[in-house]
Amino acid sequence: MIPLNPLGRFLRPGLLFALSVFLTGCNSAILNPKGQIGHDEKTLLITATVLMLLVVVPVIIMTLTFAWKYRATNTKARYEPKWSHSTAIEVVVWSIPCMIVLVLAVLTWRSSHALDPYRPLESDKKPVVIEAISLDWKWLFIYPEEKIATVNEITFPVDTPLNFKITSDSVMNAFFIPHLGSMIYSMTAMETKLHLIANETGQFPGMSSHYSGAGFSKMHFTAHSVTDAQYQEWLAKVRATSTTLDKPAFAALVAEKNHDWHPVTYYGTSEAGLFDWVIAKHMGDNQHYGMKHDHKAMQHGGAAGESHEGHDMPAKGSAPDEPAKLPVHTDQPAAADAAHTADEHAAAGHAGHAGSGE
Repeated sequence: MIPLNPLGRFLRPGLLFALSVFLTGCNSAILNPKGQIGHDEKTLLITATVLMLLVVVPVIIMTLTFAWKYRATNTKARYEPKWSHSTAIEVVVWSIPCMIVLVLAVLTWRSSHALDPYRPLESDKKPVVIEAISLDWKWLFIYPEEKIATVNEITFPVDTPLNFKITSDSVMNAFFIPHLGSMIYSMTAMETKLHLIANETGQFPGMSSHYSGAGFSKMHFTAHSVTDAQYQEWLAKVRATSTTLDKPAFAALVAEKNHDWHPVTYYGTSEAGLFDWVIAKHMGDNQHYGMKHDHKAMQHGGAAGESHEGHDMPAKGSAPDEPAKLPVHTDQPAAADAAHTADEHAAAGHAGHAGSGE
């Protein structure tokens, strides 16, 4: 057996090294927030960790204490081989964890609603709307109200809510500014939302926290929190750029599959509705708005020229400008006709139309 004193001298340097490694993370962005959302998430993280340590630390201490006290060489320890139950121990072992779980449940429930990324932030200032699109492998940011766009850089005034609308023109990605808090995914043909705010001025790194391909490691950007005057100066600088972000320019940017970091690019003007166009172009014909119906698929084995509600089709052989004659069903009950119509619509592929949600 190794004596305790030499063992302690051997383990002490290793423990100090491990502690120093853990403490280097205390200056990380998550534990050094610069925005209200990040600060609230840091408080939640620390509170939940402390509550869980109320169980973990005593268990570790008792495990080491019992192992030492009831070792085989300690002849003074009580030896009770037939012992099997203690009400006091059962009460302590079950009541404390149950109370901690209850507190964590209430804390999680309240914070999940308070820190909902879709929940707008309350402020006297008008929010800045930024539409973020993840590409291979860069970030495109559109300011729809200012009609400008940038690549791999955003700038916003301090103490002003930021309303992010996020989507992807490629594979799924993840939008994350650690100093401001809350990561959320960007997905093709879908729109996600994120609301952040910066309480301090400065430069905060943003990143993609989800692997998305060969250039993933270079998919980072800089978020600049500036004063109101500096923000207006930045807008004027971007608007002075002669380049325009329209559909052809967007296609050229998408085609550039950069494997190295894409330089910051400014677009002095941006085509209106480009963000919605990016979402819509991946949705195909079965869009929940303006759905396209195939009239050929709507035909059935009945008489030519039969129509369904909202889908008038001319009778076979009639002139194009001749109004279609609707057949009169005298020998078929109304309920059966309604069921027949429903079956035809189901056969036409209406099952593929699903409602969208945020």
